[in-house]
Amino acid sequence: MLKDYLIFSVSISFISWIVGMVINAVLMKTNHYQKLSKLNFIENKAVNKNLGLPYFKWIVKNTPFKFFNPNMKLKAKVVYSELVKIRKEMTFSEISHLAAFLFVGGFALVKVVYGQYLFSFVIMLVNALMNLYPSLLQQENKRRIDRLMESGRFFNS
Repeated sequence: MLKDYLIFSVSISFISWIVGMVINAVLMKTNHYQKLSKLNFIENKAVNKNLGLPYFKWIVKNTPFKFFNPNMKLKAKVVYSELVKIRKEMTFSEISHLAAFLFVGGFALVKVVYGQYLFSFVIMLVNALMNLYPSLLQQENKRRIDRLMESGRFFNS
C-alpha cells in the first residue's frame, strides 16, 4: 500500500513538471508575471539551512539532477547579459515548480476529502521534495545572482 502511494506520488510529481511549464508559459503572458518573478518565501539563510536546503543543493549538484537545467550554470568569467539570462531561466524554473507544487497539492487535497490522510501525506512529502525545494533553491540562487549583479563583479562584454 505505501509502495503504491509512493509510486503514484513520484509519478504525479514528474508529470507536474510538464504541467508547471505549461502553466508558467500561460502566466508569462499576464501582467502578474513580474510580481511572480520577485517572489521570496524565505529570505533568512538560517531558516533555509534548518529546512535542509544545503543538503538538497548538494543532491542537485552531485547527482543526475544536475543535467536537468544545464543553462543555469555560471562560468568563471561571467558577463552581465549572461547573468540576466541565467536569472530569467531560474525564474522560469522557480515559477514552473511552484505551479507544479499547486497542481500536485490538488491531488493531495482530493485524498484528504476522501479520508486518505496517509496517501495525502505521502503525496505532499514527495511534492515538497520534487517541487517546493527546487523552487526554494531557485529563489536562493536568484538572490545570489542579484547580489552579484549589484556588486558589479562581472565582465561587461
